[in-house]
Amino acid sequence: MKDDATPPQPTFSLSKSDAVSFLRAFDDGSVDLVVTDPPYESLEKHRAIGTTTRLKHSKASSNDWFAIFPNSRFEELFAEIYRVLKKNRHFYLFCDQETAFFVKPLGEAAGFRFWKPLIWDKRKIGMGYHYRARYEMILFFEKGKRKLNDLGIPDIIEADRIYRGYPTEKPAKVSRVLISQSTQPGELVVDPFVGSGSTGVAAVDLGRSFAGNDICDEALRVARERICAAGGIERPAACQRKTSTHQLTLGIGART
Repeated sequence: MKDDATPPQPTFSLSKSDAVSFLRAFDDGSVDLVVTDPPYESLEKHRAIGTTTRLKHSKASSNDWFAIFPNSRFEELFAEIYRVLKKNRHFYLFCDQETAFFVKPLGEAAGFRFWKPLIWDKRKIGMGYHYRARYEMILFFEKGKRKLNDLGIPDIIEADRIYRGYPTEKPAKVSRVLISQSTQPGELVVDPFVGSGSTGVAAVDLGRSFAGNDICDEALRVARERICAAGGIERPAACQRKTSTHQLTLGIGART
C-alpha cells in the first residue's frame, strides 16, 4: 500500500558563537555533512589592494561579519569537524587557491582523505589583476569511505555569481549539488560559518536538517529570513555543551 503521508518540514537552528566553540557543542560522530565557507585570511590581502572593496560595506552587512578566521586556527577547526562527523562522511570547504594550498595538508593531518578540488565556475569574471578570477575552489574531504549518490556529476559546478547580494554570497545551487551528493533526506548538515545562509537554504529545500553558526547578528538575521522562506522550521539552539543524537537530528546542535 502506498504511503501518501507528507514528509515533515525540515528543521534548522542558528547560533552566535566562535566557529570552533560551536562545533565543540556537538557529540562525537553526530553530524552527517559539513559544508562551509570561512572568511579566510587571504581576503585581507585582496582588501588591501582594493580588489574586494565590497567586503568592507554592503547594503546588508558591515565589517563585523568579516572578522577573518586566521590560518593559525584551521588545525583546531579541522580537528573538531573530523570529530563531529559520523564515520564515512564528507566535508566540503570553499576557499581560494592560496588558502587551498595551506589547508589541504592540515585536513589530511586531521585524518581526512583529500579527494580533489571541485571548481565553482561563476561563468563571468570578477574584479582583480592579471588573469581575472572566474572560479572558486571547493576542497572535497572524506572521513572513512562514502560513495557519492550520483557518479555522473562533473567536478565543475556552474552557477552565476551573486550580484548585489550579501558579501561573498554563494548561490544555493552550488551547496545543493554538494548536499545532494553526500547526504540522504532527514540527515543533518552543519555550517559553522553560515553567512547569508545559502547552505541552510539548500539543505532545507532538499529535506535535510540544518545547524548554522556565525559571529555576526546581521548575518544570522539574513540567514534566518532566507532559510524560513525556503520552508525551514526553526528550533532553538541547544543550551547544553553536549547534545543528544536525537536533538541533532532535529537540527539542534549548537551552544549560543
